[in-house]
Amino acid sequence: MPRFHYLLFVLFLLPATLTIAQKKAPLSIHTLRLPAEIADRNNQFSGLFTYGNQLLLLSESRLQERAEAKVYGIDLPSLDRQLADTTQALTYQKYTIQHLDKIRARLDSACQEYEGLEGITLVGDTAYFTIETTTPSTYCYLIKGAVHAASATIVLDTDYLVPLPKPALTDNSHIHNAGFEAATGYNKSLLLLFEYNYFRHDNYALRIPNATRLPDIPQYVPVQRLPFRITDLVYEGKNRFTAINYFYNGADDSVYRPTPTDPNARLVLDGSGKYQNYCRLISLHYKRDKISWKPLFELPQEYMTYNWEGLAAYRGGYFLINDKYGPSGKSTLLYLRRR
Repeated sequence: MPRFHYLLFVLFLLPATLTIAQKKAPLSIHTLRLPAEIADRNNQFSGLFTYGNQLLLLSESRLQERAEAKVYGIDLPSLDRQLADTTQALTYQKYTIQHLDKIRARLDSACQEYEGLEGITLVGDTAYFTIETTTPSTYCYLIKGAVHAASATIVLDTDYLVPLPKPALTDNSHIHNAGFEAATGYNKSLLLLFEYNYFRHDNYALRIPNATRLPDIPQYVPVQRLPFRITDLVYEGKNRFTAINYFYNGADDSVYRPTPTDPNARLVLDGSGKYQNYCRLISLHYKRDKISWKPLFELPQEYMTYNWEGLAAYRGGYFLINDKYGPSGKSTLLYLRRR
């Protein structure tokens, strides 16, 4: 084959080769055996964060359903032991979140209906949570509290309540069940990503430069148009982040469905043209006052039907946790270890 024709042949095959490479996860996947109290699907976990020697698991804390406001802390050394020997039990403690009922009452008085806690991150010993509200509500919210390990409590600051305006469609309607689900601290700042970033107009994240004081107005950071949901985010250093990019094929979530002619449709359409759940991790880069992204890897097919809500980086790999949705019928914690 002439050299020129050979080069054309290689260039023609290259995109397909890259697509296939993306589907081969460079990580081995391990399922952790959770204590019954934590595995209970009614916890509806929505976020993860590594804090000291613990992996924190945030419950949605749906007060309207009489759920307890809480965060579990699983000891990382016990996770290491179970990863080495599956017979080992996990040790943990439960942190009670105090004063969330008072903050919910403030939202109710402003006609902003509380739905649950969605994002968690820490700066030092201060925990930050994002509150998701019902779809018609104009705002989501950022709150914070002090972590007290001795008493196993997180005491919320009832004076710290930052309204986060929800991005809207051009007809001013809101995205169904969407909020600022992904939150992470970095360089003493906070970065918050909205769940939906596929508007045909502007897409943006919110940055709070100094998380220690109440900001007047969060800064808007443009985000490269991004399909599907963003459900959690973790800082990896050097202005780079990793996030869960998830597509849930729910009847009420049709806004997330790319049209059949959209290049992203191939990721979520099966051979018969029906939409199916899909999950991957993506890498985000915050540079020159904007955020770009690229895919990292897809989860294997057997993990696509879980609703992955929490992500934490640990020893070169990642912890992932679902809410109550998935074929296991309970909370499922994975560790993705680099091969």
